[in-house]
Amino acid sequence: MTQRRSYTLDAELIMKDAGLVAADAAATVGGSAKTLNVGEAAFKGVLVVDVTAIEIASNDELYRIIVQGSTTSNFAATEILGHLALGATEVRPGGAIDSTTGRYELWFNNCQDDVTYPYIRVYTDVSGAVATGINYSAFIGRDFLTHA
Repeated sequence: MTQRRSYTLDAELIMKDAGLVAADAAATVGGSAKTLNVGEAAFKGVLVVDVTAIEIASNDELYRIIVQGSTTSNFAATEILGHLALGATEVRPGGAIDSTTGRYELWFNNCQDDVTYPYIRVYTDVSGAVATGINYSAFIGRDFLTHA
């Protein structure tokens, strides 16, 4: 028996809709930057990332999908709450093989070093000789363990 995770999708928790990213940028939904205010309490979540295309032609492409937290809604200062490194194995930390399309899970917590970050967004950091980039969508999901 194998186990896989299934997630409930809440439209308010969509952090990035589908779209190609070829340069550093904050994630958008419907063309507007997406920020989520989770409040002053501890918030543990999972960012579910569905990659539909990823360019790895030069073996130096690296895409860091980052969950950023901030104490202000304008993200004047940010803290990395979690990050997912996708790309070519030659430049991806801990990467045994090139990243491919599919679903990835990024667990995060908005409390770091006794500081709570009520504002959350997704940011993509792109490096390497990128021509087309990465296409993905992302949402924060509620975890349910299912059996298949």
